[in-house]
Amino acid sequence: MPAEPVAPPAVTDDDPGGRTVRRLVAVVALVAVLPALYLRGLVHNFFDLKIYMSAMDWWRVGHPLYDYVQPDRVQGELYFTYPPFSALLLWPFGLLRLGATVTIFTVLTVLAVVLTTRWVVMPLIARHHLPRTFTLIVAVLLVLAVESTRETITFGQINMLLVVLILADLLYAVPQARRWAGVGVGLATALKLFPGIFIVYLLATRRWRAAAVASATAAAATLLAAAIAPSDSWRFWTHELWATDRVGRTDYVGNQSLFGLLSRFTAPAKPDQLLWLLLVAVVAVYGLWRAARAARAGDALTGLTLTGLVGSLVSPITWTHHIYWFVPAVVLLADAALSADRPDEARRRRWLAGLALGITAVIIYGVVTFQAWGVEPVRTENPADFVVQNAYVLISVLLLVVLPVRARRAEEDSGRREEKSRQMDRSPQ
Repeated sequence: MPAEPVAPPAVTDDDPGGRTVRRLVAVVALVAVLPALYLRGLVHNFFDLKIYMSAMDWWRVGHPLYDYVQPDRVQGELYFTYPPFSALLLWPFGLLRLGATVTIFTVLTVLAVVLTTRWVVMPLIARHHLPRTFTLIVAVLLVLAVESTRETITFGQINMLLVVLILADLLYAVPQARRWAGVGVGLATALKLFPGIFIVYLLATRRWRAAAVASATAAAATLLAAAIAPSDSWRFWTHELWATDRVGRTDYVGNQSLFGLLSRFTAPAKPDQLLWLLLVAVVAVYGLWRAARAARAGDALTGLTLTGLVGSLVSPITWTHHIYWFVPAVVLLADAALSADRPDEARRRRWLAGLALGITAVIIYGVVTFQAWGVEPVRTENPADFVVQNAYVLISVLLLVVLPVRARRAEEDSGRREEKSRQMDRSPQ
C-alpha cells in the first residue's frame, strides 16, 4: 500500500535565525551611530566637571567656595552653583587626577543609564512579551543617543545619578511603602535643588510619610553641610540661591524652560516676572494635578514623569542635560500604543506611535548639540525661531496634556480577582 504523501512544512514568518540577524544588525547600526552623535558633544570636553574640580581646589586651600569664578566666552562668568552638600561629596574627587575623575563620572553615568533604563523598560517588555535582551540593549543604546545623556556625559554632569535616586524612591520605595521611602528624593534635593519638585509631588499625592522623610533627609544633609562649612552654607542659602545670573544666560537656547522661552523674546532684557509667574502657576497646578491622578490610579511612572516635566518647565534655568524625563515619556507612549490593540483603537495607536517616534527623533538630534555657540543675545524673531529654539519646552507642554494615564491598579486588582474566581471554580467542591 503506497504511503500517503506528506505535506511540506507550512511557510511561516517564524525564522529564529533571520530574527537574530536582524536584531544584530539593528544593534550594530545603533552602536555605529553613537560615535557620530557624540563627536560634536565632545567639544564640551567635560567643561562642567572641570569647573567643579577647579572650585574644589580653590575651596581646599581656604578660599570661600562661592567666590570661585571662571571666565567664559559665551556666558561671561561661571561659578560653582550647587548647594554645599554637593561640594562635600565632590571634595574627595578633587584629590584625584582629572582623568581619573572623568573616568569615574562617565562610568557611573553609563551604569546609571543601564540601571534606570532597565527599571523603566522591563514592565513594557513583560506586558507585551517583547524579546527581553534585545529590547533592553536597544533601549539603552537609544537612551545613550539622546541629547540629555550626551550632554550629561560630555559636560561631566551628575544628572543621571540624581535620576537613580528619584526612580528608586518613586518606582519602588514609595509604592511599596518601604520604611526608607523618601530618602532618595531627599538626598537628590540636597544635592541639586531641582528634585525638590518631587517632594511637592509626594504632598500632592498625599504620601505624607514619604514627603516628611524626604524633607527631613534633605534638611539633615543640608545641616550636615552647614556644620562642616557654616559660612559657605549661610552665604548659599541667603544670597547665592537667589542670584540666577550666576548660573548662566537665560536666553541661551540650552535653557529649555518657560523662563528661557520668554527670555528669547525680550533678550537682552529680562522678561516680565509677573507673566512668568502666571505661566508657572498654570503649568504647575495642571501638571501636578495630572501627576496626582496618575499616582492615585497606580501609574507611578506616569506620575513621576509628569512631575519631572513640570519641574523642567517651571525652573528659571533648565539646561538640556536636566531633561531626562522625555525618556520615560517615550516609553509610556510606546506602551500605550502597543496596548491599543482593538480595531477601533487603530487611529489612537498610530497617533501614539507617531508621537513617540517624533519625540525620539527630536531628542536624539537635540536643540543645542548641533548649533553654533555664540556670544550675542538669542532672540526669537519669527515662528520658525520659536519652534526650533523652544522645541523641548513645546514638547514638555504637549506631554503634560496628552501623556496617557492608565488605571493599572484597578486593572491588576480586577485581573487578580478574575484569576482567584477561576481557581475557585476549578477547585473540587
